[in-house]
Amino acid sequence: MKQFWTILKFELQSYLKNKIFVGITVLLVGLIAVVMFFPSIMGNGSDINEGDEAAGVEGLMLFSAEGLDDAKLYQTFFEEAFTEYEVGATEDDEERIKERVVSGEAECAFVLHSPTSYTYYVDNLSIYDSRTAIADTVLENVYQINAMAEGGMSPEQVNEALSVKIEGETQNLGKDQMQNFFYTYIMIFALYLVILLYGQMVATNVATEKSSRAMELLITSAKPVSMMFGKVLSSCLAGFFQIVAVFGAAILFYNLNKAQWGNNFIIASLFDMPISLLVYMLIFFVLGFLMYAFMFGAIGSTASKLEDINTSVMPVVLLFVAGFIVVMTSMSGGDVDSLLMQICSYVPFTSPMAMFTRIAMSTVPLYQIAISIAVLIVSVVAVGVLSAKIYRVGVLLYGTKPKLGGIFKAMKKS
Repeated sequence: MKQFWTILKFELQSYLKNKIFVGITVLLVGLIAVVMFFPSIMGNGSDINEGDEAAGVEGLMLFSAEGLDDAKLYQTFFEEAFTEYEVGATEDDEERIKERVVSGEAECAFVLHSPTSYTYYVDNLSIYDSRTAIADTVLENVYQINAMAEGGMSPEQVNEALSVKIEGETQNLGKDQMQNFFYTYIMIFALYLVILLYGQMVATNVATEKSSRAMELLITSAKPVSMMFGKVLSSCLAGFFQIVAVFGAAILFYNLNKAQWGNNFIIASLFDMPISLLVYMLIFFVLGFLMYAFMFGAIGSTASKLEDINTSVMPVVLLFVAGFIVVMTSMSGGDVDSLLMQICSYVPFTSPMAMFTRIAMSTVPLYQIAISIAVLIVSVVAVGVLSAKIYRVGVLLYGTKPKLGGIFKAMKKS
């Protein structure tokens, strides 16, 4: 344990004393300050409103129009408007309808209270959900048809019927994807940058040390597990300090300029992260970083020379990028609970991004989260121990680049 703390302290100090590391941190804090003070500099706030549409997913749409005349007519119009759904009339009360939506039995539900008002129930409100807009149009048409069918209307009455306003209330029973999208995107992108940046640094540092024959003395006097865990955890702490400095500065500068930002939805959502989600973010961020940092360290120890690092780490980089693309594609499509995302939530190489995205933008049972974290912790420890063994053998191999089979044979002999 003493060896571990000595190595950790030495490696961490080397990061914190590195002028490039300190310079990049100061530069990022400066850029954050400029962005956060931008409304004050310009003298006004800004509002950003975006609207997108996406195709619905086939499923059951519950429909209730109890107590209304022409209920069958309303249902017919809804069936014609929502052709991609099975519109099923129901006599259940609203509590039962909520239960059916939350359980996944129904995709969503519309409960009509009057010809011009309704309640829309949905479990997880998608960024691209346009069903309420379609429902408003349907009810307007039905109202206009019924009004004019009565006959004998004056021009004023006809105008009133054609300009009727529909009042719709949306009760989101799960997560609001639009509200959580932005800080989920920031976290995933930050993890992407930190893993690629610091992972490459770990691999490069190991390969640099290998070029010095003093490593032969060090590897024989210190336990490889202590050396590997010390190096990786020091890089993790350095990255964590840098992120805390950047995001801490962002929070500070935002609060100083909160009034100038006004009602900017995107900026407000970035700084309105629930505490529980912040905890999950830290857990998956740290575990995801350790998983890949151990792999980068092991690969760096097998490189025959420093110039081979980029080629050697390419398989790990491609693995991580593939997971990143899957998660970002699911986020952009608003379907974070697809079968592929559920599988990625339990694969340790992709779960830090996939499971966190599902937690932030969907409703995930607690036992699934616990399983994902448990699998990730076990995988990190296993990969860390395996990387330490590869590290012990790899740093003592010089000359031509060692093959994977030769490394495992050397590990067995040692």
